Amino acid sequence: MARRPVRGLRSGPFDRSACGSAPPSLLLEGIAQFNRAEFFEQHETLERLWRAERGDVRYLYQGILLVGVGCYHLSRGNRAGAIAKLRTGIGLLRWFEPMCQGVDVSRLVADVGLLLAAVERTTPADLGAIDRALYPRVWLADGS
Repeated sequence: MARRPVRGLRSGPFDRSACGSAPPSLLLEGIAQFNRAEFFEQHETLERLWRAERGDVRYLYQGILLVGVGCYHLSRGNRAGAIAKLRTGIGLLRWFEPMCQGVDVSRLVADVGLLLAAVERTTPADLGAIDRALYPRVWLADGS
């Protein structure tokens, strides 16, 4: 039986049967907001989608949402919050590799891993030195 971490987060394994479906419009909207670094807005959008979904694909949405929250924490100088959210996001996303609902999950996991490693190498005082070019982007299968 899968262990259920704090706050209702599941650790997997997750049912991937919805991965072959087209991405819902709220997912596409949340991804567009994420890619524009509108991390607060993407949180609101993807939370609506995540809460409405009953299938395990909801953890894909939550994983993307948490990565965005990690980036938000990072942009506000909260190193501990950034590390926690990036780690949790990666943990959820890994179950949906390589691709799910048109999202290149493997690429997202790899890019988040690079950012997380950079954040973990810094001290709180040096956090501002992290290159924003390391912030991940969510890529779709069609290259957008």
